[in-house]
Order: sequence, then structure tokens, then C-alpha cells
Amino acid sequence: MIAVPPAREGLGRRDEGSVTAELAVALPAVVVVLLLVLGLGTASMAQVRAVDAARTAARLAAIGDDDAALVAAAQRLAGDGSHVGVVREPPWVTVSVRVGVVAGFEVGASASAWVEP
Repeated sequence: MIAVPPAREGLGRRDEGSVTAELAVALPAVVVVLLLVLGLGTASMAQVRAVDAARTAARLAAIGDDDAALVAAAQRLAGDGSHVGVVREPPWVTVSVRVGVVAGFEVGASASAWVEP
């Protein structure tokens, strides 16, 4: 048989509420970490959208589409509120796309293509 030592008096009273206090201290830190992870995920997705939009617009420019079509295609892929810039320096064209993420932060991408004759 296993002997169980008798409980000391007053031990339970001293620990009352300690879990609540520890949770109150740790919960804000957990929330901050969660918000940072969500913000990083959002920024990563916006970066991928910006890269895809810039590449697509550069390909369209390479086959001879006009600037209005490039901007429309890039904005469709990058999302609302994106900023698209087109710079033509023959025989190259460069498309830059900036996308707003959270709290004024922006991510961007650019792609260049050789314009076919």
C-alpha cells in the first residue's frame, strides 16, 4: 500500500487565485504574439499577390498590351487599393506593384520583361 502524507493546513489557501493571476499576466503576451503572427501572414499573402500581379502585367506588356490593360490586370490580381506603376525603357518594361497591408505598412514587387517586336 502507498502511504500518502497528510495535507498541511493553510497550503491550499496560499495558492488560491494564483492561476487567475498567472493567466492575467500571460494572456496579453499570447494575444500580442497571435496578432503578430496574423499580421505576418497577411503581409506574406499580400507580397505573393503583388509578385503575381507584377509578373502578369510584365508579361502582358511583353506581348504589346497598352498601359491601361496592364494596370487593370495588375489591380485585379493585387486587390483593391493597390498602386501600379509602369515604366517603359525600350526594349524593357518594368511594372511595380504596391499593396497596403495593415496599419499603413505596404509590401511591393516589381517585374521586368523584354518587349517583343
